Amino acid sequence: MSNDVKKWYVVKVISGKEAKIKKLIENEIQRNKLQDYVGDILVPTEKVVQIRNGKRINKDKTLFPGYIYIEANLSGELPHVVKSIPGVIGFLSGVKGGDPMPLSKKEVNRILGKIDELAMKEENVMIPYKIGDSVTVTNGPFRGFEGTIEKVNKDRKKVTVMVKFFGRKTPLELGYFEVSKI
Repeated sequence: MSNDVKKWYVVKVISGKEAKIKKLIENEIQRNKLQDYVGDILVPTEKVVQIRNGKRINKDKTLFPGYIYIEANLSGELPHVVKSIPGVIGFLSGVKGGDPMPLSKKEVNRILGKIDELAMKEENVMIPYKIGDSVTVTNGPFRGFEGTIEKVNKDRKKVTVMVKFFGRKTPLELGYFEVSKI
C-alpha cells in the first residue's frame, strides 16, 4: 500500500473525551497492524490559564470539541476499526451515513496553521471576573478587604476593585491572582 494517498478526515467523537479516544484509536491501529494506512491523528488544543480561588491553573482547551482529525488512507478495514472504537460517533460525511469526506487542502492548511499559531502564541488567560463581581483581596496590604470590580483590563491582566477604606471608597488596581470571588 502506498502512503501517498492519505487524506485528512474528521472523526466525530463524544465531546470532552477527545484525548482518550485518540489514544484508543492509536492502540487499535497498532493492534490491527494498520500503521501503514495512518499518518497522523490530531486533537487541536490550546494552552489557557484559568484563575480559581486566586491560583493560576494551566489547562489544555480543545479547539474543536467533539472532533478528531486523522490523516489516513481509508481503505480496507480501517474505517470499520475506527468506527468500532467506544466513543467514536463516525466520520464526517456529506450526507448522513455516507462515505467519509476528506478535508480540502485549504481546510487542512487552516487547521494546521491554527495549531502552529497557537504553539507560538503566549498563553491565553481566561478572565474569570466581570464588572460588578464581589471579590476579596487575597494578597498584599489590603488582604481580607472586600470590594466590587469596577474595571477589567485584559491587556494588563488587572482589575480595579473599589474597597471601603476609612469609610471611603478607594480604587485598588490588582492582578487577577490577587483577588478571588466571594
